Amino acid sequence: MSYAQLVTEDRRLVLLKLLAESEGYTANEHLLATALPGFGHSVSHDRVRTDLDWLAEQGLVTVERPGEVHVATLTTRGSDVAFGRARIAGVKRPAPGE
Repeated sequence: MSYAQLVTEDRRLVLLKLLAESEGYTANEHLLATALPGFGHSVSHDRVRTDLDWLAEQGLVTVERPGEVHVATLTTRGSDVAFGRARIAGVKRPAPGE
């Protein structure tokens, strides 16, 4: 596996965990992009949108687009992946106790 793939999988896990901590399990792309650097991921809003769309295709989040902003909501499946109760290729598996 390439370094770029490892980074992508970790960033997707972080997005799921951020949503799990958010009020109503929901956050917009701007809040998520602002929080990501605290976890070692400084990326563009386009990258966040792409990740959210990919996570939605996997059934891990739902994405609404009121106006120009993407708003993501964690699904039950996404919560299971975020906390290691389920695995999906393309998202890093959390370490024990994470």
